[in-house]
Amino acid sequence: MKKKSVAAFFAGALVLALSMNAFADDDKTITVAASPTPHAEILEKAKEILAKDGWDLEITEFEDYVQPNLVVDSGEIDANYFQHIPYLDNFNEEQGTDLVNAGGIHYEPFGIYPGQKSSLDELEDGDTIAVPNDTTNEARALLLLQDNGVITLKADAGLTATVYDIEENPLNIKIEELEAAQVSRVKDEVAFVVLNGNYALEAGFSVGQDSIAYETSDSEAAKTYVNVIAVKNGNENSEGIQALVSALKSEEIRNYINDTYDGAVIPFVEGEEEVAETE
Repeated sequence: MKKKSVAAFFAGALVLALSMNAFADDDKTITVAASPTPHAEILEKAKEILAKDGWDLEITEFEDYVQPNLVVDSGEIDANYFQHIPYLDNFNEEQGTDLVNAGGIHYEPFGIYPGQKSSLDELEDGDTIAVPNDTTNEARALLLLQDNGVITLKADAGLTATVYDIEENPLNIKIEELEAAQVSRVKDEVAFVVLNGNYALEAGFSVGQDSIAYETSDSEAAKTYVNVIAVKNGNENSEGIQALVSALKSEEIRNYINDTYDGAVIPFVEGEEEVAETE
């Protein structure tokens, strides 16, 4: 009688385990952490594409650049969509996370936007320009200012440039370093702001109509700062992540990006040295 009870117990446990595995295999939910604009908006469009193949895309919006990586590293959320590879690599190094690029989706040209002044020719001695303060984006902003004759950086500064790498500053421009989300909010207090594409959109700027200057598609930055789907190392080849990346790289999404963002967001074409131009 005892042996029969033990056998029945293990048989029941086996059935339960099999049913749990079957449930896991049938799970067609993909969770993604994203910045509101344009990432979450693009994901909402991709949600329609994924639904046709039976996938349910759940999008959680974050306003900062830290939590989206932490929730993916912890396994709370499957993937995130808000950052470029240099930021991802720097975050992994500083935070000890193990996140990888699962696919490049789009590029957002950095731009110089008007604050109290509307032309770089109006710059005067001691004026202030606000830039993002995180390592990779600050370098990008400084390179754009250099390309437009505002400052000159040390020859070897490159994509790790900081204010300490400014070699020439003829107008003694003050560079105000702020958290990326805060830069656009001081536009009425400074001469100019240098913004990421998504924050320019949130501030109501049009890259094509409002920017004083922005990165060209053949610039060093354009080839480097492609926004990616990031996942915990080992999950990049999972069925759900592959489906997500495929949807985001579809022609339908490329057309949506080009039609919606007025050049502030440009689809990334895999295998080419530079991003696709808007039509």
